[in-house]
Amino acid sequence: MPETSATFPNRRQGAAIHGAEVTAREIARQPEVWRELAGLLEQRRGELDAFLAPLTGRDDRRVVFTGAGTSAFAGAVAAAALARRTGRRFDAVATTDIVASPLSAFNEDVPTLLVSFARSGNSPESTAATRLADELLTEVHHLVITCARDGALYRAHDGADRSAVVLMPERSNDSGFAMTSSFTSMLLTALALLAGSGRPAIEAVAHAAGQVIGPQWEHLEAVAARPYRRVVYLGSGVFTPLAQEAALKLLELTAGQVVSFHDSPLGFRHGPKAVLNDETLAVVFASADPYTRRYDLDIVAELKRALGDEHVLVVTAGSGPGFPDRAGHGVVRLDGLEQLDDGFAAAAAIVPAQILALSFGLAVGTTPDNPFPNGDVNRVVKGVRIYEFGQ
Repeated sequence: MPETSATFPNRRQGAAIHGAEVTAREIARQPEVWRELAGLLEQRRGELDAFLAPLTGRDDRRVVFTGAGTSAFAGAVAAAALARRTGRRFDAVATTDIVASPLSAFNEDVPTLLVSFARSGNSPESTAATRLADELLTEVHHLVITCARDGALYRAHDGADRSAVVLMPERSNDSGFAMTSSFTSMLLTALALLAGSGRPAIEAVAHAAGQVIGPQWEHLEAVAARPYRRVVYLGSGVFTPLAQEAALKLLELTAGQVVSFHDSPLGFRHGPKAVLNDETLAVVFASADPYTRRYDLDIVAELKRALGDEHVLVVTAGSGPGFPDRAGHGVVRLDGLEQLDDGFAAAAAIVPAQILALSFGLAVGTTPDNPFPNGDVNRVVKGVRIYEFGQ
Protein backbone atom coordinates (compact mmCIF):
# COMPACT_ATOMS: atom_id res chain seq x y z
CA MET A 1 0.00 0.00 0.00
CA PRO A 2 1.51 3.34 -1.07
CA GLU A 3 2.12 4.94 2.31
CA THR A 4 5.45 6.59 1.42
CA SER A 5 7.50 7.36 -1.64
CA ALA A 6 9.58 4.25 -1.05
CA THR A 7 6.56 2.00 -1.60
CA PHE A 8 5.25 3.45 -4.86
CA PRO A 9 5.18 0.60 -7.36
CA ASN A 10 6.46 2.65 -10.29
CA ARG A 11 10.16 3.12 -9.61
CA ARG A 12 10.62 5.19 -12.77
CA GLN A 13 9.04 8.18 -11.06
CA GLY A 14 12.15 8.55 -8.88
CA ALA A 15 12.42 11.94 -7.26
CA ALA A 16 9.16 13.05 -8.88
CA ILE A 17 7.34 10.99 -6.23
CA HIS A 18 8.30 13.69 -3.76
CA GLY A 19 5.36 15.91 -3.03
CA ALA A 20 2.76 13.15 -3.46
CA GLU A 21 3.18 11.17 -0.25
CA VAL A 22 0.27 12.81 1.59
CA THR A 23 -2.23 12.43 -1.25
CA ALA A 24 -1.18 8.82 -1.90
CA ARG A 25 -1.58 7.96 1.77
CA GLU A 26 -5.00 9.60 1.93
CA ILE A 27 -6.20 7.69 -1.13
CA ALA A 28 -4.81 4.40 0.12
CA ARG A 29 -6.25 4.47 3.61
CA GLN A 30 -9.84 5.19 2.57
CA PRO A 31 -11.11 1.66 3.35
CA GLU A 32 -9.76 2.03 6.90
CA VAL A 33 -11.41 5.43 7.26
CA TRP A 34 -14.75 4.07 6.00
CA ARG A 35 -14.68 1.23 8.50
CA GLU A 36 -14.08 3.76 11.24
CA LEU A 37 -16.96 5.81 9.84
CA ALA A 38 -19.29 2.80 10.01
CA GLY A 39 -18.59 2.51 13.73
CA LEU A 40 -19.21 6.21 14.33
CA LEU A 41 -22.53 6.07 12.49
CA GLU A 42 -23.62 3.03 14.47
CA GLN A 43 -22.97 4.92 17.71
CA ARG A 44 -25.15 7.86 16.61
CA ARG A 45 -27.73 5.97 14.56
CA GLY A 46 -30.62 6.30 17.00
CA GLU A 47 -30.08 10.02 17.50
CA LEU A 48 -29.73 10.76 13.78
CA ASP A 49 -32.68 8.57 12.79
CA ALA A 50 -34.81 10.44 15.32
CA PHE A 51 -33.76 13.74 13.72
CA LEU A 52 -34.38 12.57 10.14
CA ALA A 53 -37.48 10.40 10.42
CA PRO A 54 -40.03 13.22 10.86
CA LEU A 55 -38.58 14.93 7.77
CA THR A 56 -37.94 12.11 5.33
CA GLY A 57 -41.31 10.50 5.98
CA ARG A 58 -43.31 13.58 4.97
CA ASP A 59 -44.96 13.74 1.56
CA ASP A 60 -44.56 17.52 1.32
CA ARG A 61 -40.88 17.68 2.13
CA ARG A 62 -37.91 18.54 -0.09
CA VAL A 63 -34.36 17.28 0.46
CA VAL A 64 -31.59 19.40 -1.05
CA PHE A 65 -27.93 18.35 -1.11
CA THR A 66 -25.45 21.18 -1.31
CA GLY A 67 -21.74 21.93 -1.26
CA ALA A 68 -19.13 23.56 -3.47
CA GLY A 69 -16.89 21.84 -6.00
CA THR A 70 -16.18 18.25 -4.96
CA SER A 71 -18.69 18.56 -2.11
CA ALA A 72 -21.37 19.55 -4.64
CA PHE A 73 -20.57 16.49 -6.74
CA ALA A 74 -20.96 14.28 -3.66
CA GLY A 75 -24.42 15.75 -3.23
CA ALA A 76 -25.31 15.16 -6.86
CA VAL A 77 -24.28 11.49 -6.61
CA ALA A 78 -26.25 11.06 -3.39
CA ALA A 79 -29.36 12.77 -4.78
CA ALA A 80 -29.42 10.62 -7.92
CA ALA A 81 -28.84 7.42 -5.94
CA LEU A 82 -31.48 8.14 -3.31
CA ALA A 83 -34.12 9.28 -5.80
CA ARG A 84 -33.69 6.01 -7.67
CA ARG A 85 -33.63 3.88 -4.53
CA THR A 86 -36.61 5.47 -2.76
CA GLY A 87 -38.75 6.74 -5.63
CA ARG A 88 -38.91 10.11 -3.89
CA ARG A 89 -37.57 13.58 -4.61
CA PHE A 90 -33.97 14.50 -3.82
CA ASP A 91 -32.35 17.58 -5.35
CA ALA A 92 -28.74 18.72 -5.61
CA VAL A 93 -27.95 22.45 -5.80
CA ALA A 94 -24.40 23.72 -5.32
CA THR A 95 -23.82 26.36 -2.66
CA THR A 96 -22.28 28.48 -5.40
CA ASP A 97 -25.65 28.43 -7.22
CA ILE A 98 -27.64 29.05 -4.04
CA VAL A 99 -25.55 32.10 -3.15
CA ALA A 100 -25.57 33.54 -6.67
CA SER A 101 -29.32 33.03 -7.26
CA PRO A 102 -31.16 32.19 -4.04
CA LEU A 103 -34.67 32.42 -5.46
CA SER A 104 -33.82 29.91 -8.17
CA ALA A 105 -32.61 27.42 -5.56
CA PHE A 106 -35.39 28.00 -3.03
CA ASN A 107 -38.32 28.73 -5.31
CA GLU A 108 -40.67 26.50 -3.32
CA ASP A 109 -41.44 27.36 0.28
CA VAL A 110 -41.94 23.78 1.44
CA PRO A 111 -40.48 21.98 4.47
CA THR A 112 -36.85 21.43 3.46
CA LEU A 113 -33.97 19.35 4.71
CA LEU A 114 -30.75 21.01 3.55
CA VAL A 115 -27.87 18.52 3.60
CA SER A 116 -24.60 20.45 3.53
CA PHE A 117 -21.33 18.73 2.62
CA ALA A 118 -18.04 20.44 3.46
CA ARG A 119 -14.49 19.27 4.04
CA SER A 120 -13.45 22.34 6.03
CA GLY A 121 -16.72 24.26 6.21
CA ASN A 122 -14.74 27.47 5.77
CA SER A 123 -15.65 28.24 2.15
CA PRO A 124 -17.59 31.51 2.19
CA GLU A 125 -20.55 29.95 0.38
CA SER A 126 -20.99 27.16 2.96
CA THR A 127 -22.47 29.21 5.77
CA ALA A 128 -24.01 31.74 3.39
CA ALA A 129 -26.14 29.01 1.77
CA THR A 130 -27.52 27.84 5.10
CA ARG A 131 -28.31 31.42 6.13
CA LEU A 132 -30.16 32.03 2.87
CA ALA A 133 -32.22 28.87 3.39
CA ASP A 134 -33.18 30.10 6.85
CA GLU A 135 -34.11 33.50 5.43
CA LEU A 136 -36.19 32.30 2.47
CA LEU A 137 -37.89 29.16 3.78
CA THR A 138 -40.52 28.98 6.49
CA GLU A 139 -39.33 25.57 7.71
CA VAL A 140 -35.80 24.36 7.06
CA HIS A 141 -33.75 21.75 8.86
CA HIS A 142 -30.01 21.32 8.45
CA LEU A 143 -27.99 18.11 8.27
CA VAL A 144 -24.34 19.16 8.17
CA ILE A 145 -21.82 16.51 7.11
CA THR A 146 -18.30 17.85 7.54
CA CYS A 147 -14.73 16.79 8.29
CA ALA A 148 -13.61 19.74 10.44
CA ARG A 149 -14.74 20.41 13.99
CA ASP A 150 -13.10 23.86 13.86
CA GLY A 151 -14.81 24.86 10.60
CA ALA A 152 -17.25 27.76 10.40
CA LEU A 153 -20.08 25.51 9.20
CA TYR A 154 -19.65 23.11 12.12
CA ARG A 155 -19.55 25.96 14.62
CA ALA A 156 -22.65 27.60 13.13
CA HIS A 157 -24.81 24.47 13.43
CA ASP A 158 -23.44 22.39 16.29
CA GLY A 159 -26.17 22.51 18.93
CA ALA A 160 -28.40 24.84 16.88
CA ASP A 161 -32.16 24.35 16.66
CA ARG A 162 -33.30 22.24 13.70
CA SER A 163 -29.70 21.20 13.00
CA ALA A 164 -27.75 17.97 13.27
CA VAL A 165 -24.01 17.84 12.61
CA VAL A 166 -22.19 14.64 11.64
CA LEU A 167 -18.43 14.89 12.00
CA MET A 168 -16.39 12.54 9.83
CA PRO A 169 -13.42 10.53 11.17
CA GLU A 170 -10.45 12.80 11.76
CA ARG A 171 -8.37 11.12 9.04
CA SER A 172 -11.01 11.97 6.43
CA ASN A 173 -10.06 15.65 6.71
CA ASP A 174 -7.56 15.52 3.86
CA SER A 175 -4.43 17.60 4.36
CA GLY A 176 -3.45 17.18 0.70
CA PHE A 177 -4.76 19.67 -1.85
CA ALA A 178 -7.41 17.40 -3.37
CA MET A 179 -10.49 16.05 -1.64
CA THR A 180 -10.27 12.26 -1.64
CA SER A 181 -11.29 10.52 1.59
CA SER A 182 -13.42 13.53 2.55
CA PHE A 183 -15.49 13.08 -0.63
CA THR A 184 -16.03 9.36 -0.20
CA SER A 185 -16.68 9.53 3.55
CA MET A 186 -19.31 12.25 3.24
CA LEU A 187 -21.00 10.44 0.34
CA LEU A 188 -21.16 7.15 2.26
CA THR A 189 -22.54 8.96 5.31
CA ALA A 190 -25.43 10.48 3.35
CA LEU A 191 -26.27 7.17 1.72
CA ALA A 192 -26.08 5.23 4.96
CA LEU A 193 -28.31 7.69 6.83
CA LEU A 194 -30.91 8.34 4.14
CA ALA A 195 -31.01 4.93 2.47
CA GLY A 196 -31.21 3.02 5.74
CA SER A 197 -27.98 1.12 5.11
CA GLY A 198 -25.08 0.64 7.46
CA ARG A 199 -21.94 -1.33 8.21
CA PRO A 200 -22.46 -4.26 5.74
CA ALA A 201 -22.77 -1.89 2.76
CA ILE A 202 -19.79 0.21 3.85
CA GLU A 203 -17.73 -2.93 4.47
CA ALA A 204 -18.49 -4.18 0.95
CA VAL A 205 -17.40 -0.84 -0.52
CA ALA A 206 -14.21 -0.91 1.57
CA HIS A 207 -13.39 -4.42 0.37
CA ALA A 208 -13.94 -3.48 -3.29
CA ALA A 209 -11.78 -0.36 -3.01
CA GLY A 210 -9.08 -2.37 -1.28
CA GLN A 211 -8.85 -4.60 -4.34
CA VAL A 212 -8.18 -1.51 -6.46
CA ILE A 213 -5.72 0.11 -4.07
CA GLY A 214 -3.66 -3.06 -3.79
CA PRO A 215 -3.45 -5.19 -6.96
CA GLN A 216 -4.64 -2.61 -9.53
CA TRP A 217 -2.69 0.51 -8.46
CA GLU A 218 0.35 -0.32 -10.60
CA HIS A 219 -1.81 -0.94 -13.66
CA LEU A 220 -3.39 2.50 -13.29
CA GLU A 221 0.01 4.08 -12.82
CA ALA A 222 1.14 2.47 -16.08
CA VAL A 223 -1.88 3.93 -17.88
CA ALA A 224 -0.97 7.42 -16.66
CA ALA A 225 2.62 6.97 -17.83
CA ARG A 226 1.43 7.01 -21.45
CA PRO A 227 1.53 10.36 -23.29
CA TYR A 228 -2.14 11.27 -22.90
CA ARG A 229 -3.02 14.95 -22.86
CA ARG A 230 -6.78 14.58 -22.68
CA VAL A 231 -8.91 12.31 -20.50
CA VAL A 232 -12.65 11.86 -20.94
CA TYR A 233 -14.76 10.49 -18.07
CA LEU A 234 -18.25 9.19 -18.88
CA GLY A 235 -20.98 7.73 -16.71
CA SER A 236 -24.78 7.37 -16.57
CA GLY A 237 -27.09 8.16 -13.67
CA VAL A 238 -25.12 8.53 -10.43
CA PHE A 239 -21.94 8.13 -12.42
CA THR A 240 -22.47 11.36 -14.39
CA PRO A 241 -21.62 13.61 -11.41
CA LEU A 242 -18.99 11.06 -10.39
CA ALA A 243 -17.40 11.57 -13.83
CA GLN A 244 -17.41 15.31 -13.09
CA GLU A 245 -15.56 14.70 -9.82
CA ALA A 246 -13.05 12.43 -11.60
CA ALA A 247 -12.41 15.12 -14.21
CA LEU A 248 -11.88 17.73 -11.50
CA LYS A 249 -9.36 15.53 -9.64
CA LEU A 250 -7.31 15.20 -12.81
CA LEU A 251 -7.35 18.94 -13.50
CA GLU A 252 -6.36 19.71 -9.92
CA LEU A 253 -3.51 17.21 -9.51
CA THR A 254 -1.98 17.91 -12.92
CA ALA A 255 -2.41 21.68 -12.44
CA GLY A 256 -4.36 21.71 -15.69
CA GLN A 257 -1.57 20.17 -17.76
CA VAL A 258 -3.83 17.25 -18.68
CA VAL A 259 -7.21 18.45 -19.90
CA SER A 260 -10.23 16.53 -18.67
CA PHE A 261 -13.85 16.35 -19.77
CA HIS A 262 -16.96 14.66 -18.39
CA ASP A 263 -20.39 13.75 -19.73
CA SER A 264 -22.97 10.99 -19.86
CA PRO A 265 -22.55 8.32 -22.55
CA LEU A 266 -25.67 9.47 -24.38
CA GLY A 267 -24.89 13.17 -23.99
CA PHE A 268 -21.33 12.69 -25.24
CA ARG A 269 -22.48 11.95 -28.78
CA HIS A 270 -24.28 15.29 -29.07
CA GLY A 271 -21.24 17.35 -29.95
CA PRO A 272 -18.78 16.79 -27.06
CA LYS A 273 -17.38 13.73 -28.82
CA ALA A 274 -15.35 16.25 -30.83
CA VAL A 275 -12.87 16.32 -27.93
CA LEU A 276 -11.45 12.93 -28.94
CA ASN A 277 -8.05 12.85 -30.60
CA ASP A 278 -5.02 10.55 -30.71
CA GLU A 279 -3.85 11.76 -27.27
CA THR A 280 -7.10 10.88 -25.48
CA LEU A 281 -7.82 8.30 -22.80
CA ALA A 282 -11.51 7.50 -22.26
CA VAL A 283 -12.72 6.18 -18.91
CA VAL A 284 -16.26 4.82 -18.61
CA PHE A 285 -17.95 4.18 -15.26
CA ALA A 286 -20.28 1.34 -16.23
CA SER A 287 -23.51 0.87 -14.30
CA ALA A 288 -24.44 -2.47 -12.78
CA ASP A 289 -28.07 -1.82 -13.69
CA PRO A 290 -28.98 -4.12 -16.62
CA TYR A 291 -30.90 -1.41 -18.48
CA THR A 292 -28.46 1.46 -18.01
CA ARG A 293 -25.38 -0.60 -18.77
CA ARG A 294 -26.60 -1.25 -22.32
CA TYR A 295 -25.92 2.41 -23.06
CA ASP A 296 -22.58 2.25 -21.25
CA LEU A 297 -21.46 -0.78 -23.23
CA ASP A 298 -22.53 0.88 -26.48
CA ILE A 299 -20.31 3.89 -25.81
CA VAL A 300 -17.43 1.61 -24.75
CA ALA A 301 -17.65 -0.18 -28.10
CA GLU A 302 -17.86 3.12 -29.98
CA LEU A 303 -14.87 4.56 -28.13
CA LYS A 304 -12.80 1.47 -28.82
CA ARG A 305 -13.53 1.81 -32.52
CA ALA A 306 -12.55 5.48 -32.43
CA LEU A 307 -9.49 5.30 -30.15
CA GLY A 308 -8.42 1.66 -30.07
CA ASP A 309 -9.03 -0.86 -27.30
CA GLU A 310 -5.90 0.12 -25.38
CA HIS A 311 -7.11 3.70 -24.92
CA VAL A 312 -10.41 2.88 -23.21
CA LEU A 313 -10.68 2.01 -19.52
CA VAL A 314 -13.85 0.59 -17.97
CA VAL A 315 -14.55 0.82 -14.23
CA THR A 316 -17.35 -1.55 -13.25
CA ALA A 317 -19.04 -3.57 -10.54
CA GLY A 318 -21.39 -5.04 -13.13
CA SER A 319 -21.56 -8.62 -14.25
CA GLY A 320 -23.22 -10.48 -17.06
CA PRO A 321 -23.09 -10.21 -20.87
CA GLY A 322 -20.49 -7.70 -22.03
CA PHE A 323 -18.85 -7.36 -18.60
CA PRO A 324 -15.45 -8.93 -17.91
CA ASP A 325 -15.26 -11.32 -14.96
CA ARG A 326 -11.93 -10.04 -13.70
CA ALA A 327 -9.65 -7.04 -13.68
CA GLY A 328 -7.11 -6.77 -16.46
CA HIS A 329 -5.98 -4.60 -19.31
CA GLY A 330 -8.56 -1.90 -19.82
CA VAL A 331 -10.76 -3.03 -16.91
CA VAL A 332 -10.95 -2.04 -13.24
CA ARG A 333 -13.21 -4.45 -11.37
CA LEU A 334 -15.09 -3.52 -8.19
CA ASP A 335 -15.71 -6.96 -6.81
CA GLY A 336 -18.37 -7.76 -4.24
CA LEU A 337 -20.70 -4.85 -5.02
CA GLU A 338 -23.14 -6.71 -7.24
CA GLN A 339 -25.88 -6.58 -4.59
CA LEU A 340 -25.47 -2.85 -3.91
CA ASP A 341 -26.83 -0.01 -6.01
CA ASP A 342 -24.66 2.34 -8.04
CA GLY A 343 -24.66 4.97 -5.30
CA PHE A 344 -22.57 2.88 -2.95
CA ALA A 345 -20.49 1.58 -5.86
CA ALA A 346 -19.62 5.19 -6.71
CA ALA A 347 -17.56 5.54 -3.52
CA ALA A 348 -15.33 2.70 -4.68
CA ALA A 349 -15.45 3.69 -8.36
CA ILE A 350 -13.88 7.09 -7.71
CA VAL A 351 -10.77 5.46 -6.20
CA PRO A 352 -9.21 4.43 -9.55
CA ALA A 353 -9.86 7.96 -10.82
CA GLN A 354 -8.08 9.35 -7.77
CA ILE A 355 -5.11 7.06 -8.43
CA LEU A 356 -5.07 8.10 -12.09
CA ALA A 357 -5.12 11.78 -11.15
CA LEU A 358 -2.22 11.31 -8.73
CA SER A 359 -0.25 9.27 -11.26
CA PHE A 360 -0.86 11.73 -14.09
CA GLY A 361 0.28 14.53 -11.79
CA LEU A 362 3.54 12.73 -11.14
CA ALA A 363 3.95 11.92 -14.83
CA VAL A 364 3.72 15.59 -15.87
CA GLY A 365 5.97 16.75 -13.03
CA THR A 366 3.58 18.42 -10.58
CA THR A 367 3.60 17.95 -6.82
CA PRO A 368 0.09 16.59 -6.19
CA ASP A 369 0.14 17.42 -2.48
CA ASN A 370 0.38 21.07 -3.53
CA PRO A 371 -0.02 21.40 -7.30
CA PHE A 372 -0.34 25.20 -7.12
CA PRO A 373 2.60 26.35 -4.96
CA ASN A 374 2.14 29.95 -6.18
CA GLY A 375 -1.38 30.01 -4.69
CA ASP A 376 -3.27 30.52 -7.95
CA VAL A 377 -5.78 27.88 -6.78
CA ASN A 378 -6.41 27.25 -3.09
CA ARG A 379 -7.71 24.39 -0.94
CA VAL A 380 -10.24 26.75 0.61
CA VAL A 381 -11.61 29.29 -1.85
CA LYS A 382 -10.44 32.85 -1.35
CA GLY A 383 -11.59 36.15 -2.78
CA VAL A 384 -15.34 35.44 -2.64
CA ARG A 385 -17.39 38.40 -1.43
CA ILE A 386 -20.79 37.50 0.04
CA TYR A 387 -23.45 40.16 -0.47
CA GLU A 388 -26.50 40.69 1.71
CA PHE A 389 -29.63 39.39 0.00
CA GLY A 390 -32.75 41.53 -0.12
CA GLN A 391 -35.86 40.39 -1.95
